Order: sequence, then structure tokens, then C-alpha cells
Amino acid sequence: MSTQPARNSAASGGKAALRAVVAIAVVIGGLLLMFHVNPSVAYPWIKAIHVIAVISWMAGMLYLPRLFVYHCAAEPGSVQSETFKVMEQRLLRFIINPAMAVTWIMGLWLAWKIFGFSGGWLHVKLAAVVLLSAVHGYFSKAVRLFAADQNVKSARHWRMVNEIPTVLMVIIVIMVIVKPF
Repeated sequence: MSTQPARNSAASGGKAALRAVVAIAVVIGGLLLMFHVNPSVAYPWIKAIHVIAVISWMAGMLYLPRLFVYHCAAEPGSVQSETFKVMEQRLLRFIINPAMAVTWIMGLWLAWKIFGFSGGWLHVKLAAVVLLSAVHGYFSKAVRLFAADQNVKSARHWRMVNEIPTVLMVIIVIMVIVKPF
């Protein structure tokens, strides 16, 4: 019986590794495909897909820490806690992660083909997107910790962290629309 949890853990780790390899292959394939597209024809479509992906990514990035706030109040092992675990994992896996990948692929295409990676506003925007991606990574780690009932952060912490994506989003939108430099 003691080998069963080890097998489940190994199988789970193997599935996670396979998902990671597939995700990396999809991103690389998407990037390679995008950099061979005619900019004059593809621009409005790529921009639309980019905006849709950004909206999806931000929706998840704003909702996930709110789930963490409520999850903090749930007793580990309770039905409520287990429900939050499923919600957090599905939100991250099926909405936030794919939306971030599409945002990056389309955004890099736009930055390269349309703007030539030039302009101070673009560099500030890219820096803010890198920071947002780091917050995404922090949230991903938190999902894993909550899933293992190992969260040590308070609800107050998650309320404060919930503001970081909002601040970064404001900076990004101002850079794209106003282009102050």
C-alpha cells in the first residue's frame, strides 16, 4: 500500500512535466508561426487576439488572489477548502496560463513587427509585463502551496497582493494609449 502514493505522485509529476513540455512546444511553435505572418494583413487580427488574451489574463490575475483570501478562512481538508483548490487550479491551468502565453506570443509579434522594439513607452510596458509575469509565477506557487495545505500567508497579505496586477495594468494601459515617451 505504501507504494501507491509514490506511484500517484510520480504519475502526477510525469503529467505535469508532459504539460510543461507541450506548453513550451506550443509557445515556441506559435512564435515561429507568428514571425512568418505578413504584418499588413495580420495586424488587426493579432491585435484583437492580443487584447482578448490580455483581458482574460487580467481577469484571472484579479480573481485568483480573491480566491486565496477566501481560501485562507477555510479549514484545511474541509469541503470548502477542497472546492477552492479545484477552482484555483482550474482558473490557473485553463484560463490564466493559456491567456498569458497568447498575450506574450501576440505581444512580442506586435512589438517586433509593428514597433521594432523601439520607443521608451514600449520598454516600460515590457518591463511591467515582465513584472506581471513574475506575479503570475508567485500566484502559481501559491496555488501549489494551497493545494498541499501549506499556505502560510494571511488573508490580509492576499488582499494587498491583489492590488499589484491592478497597478501594473494601469501602467501598461497608460504606456500603450498615451505613449508618454
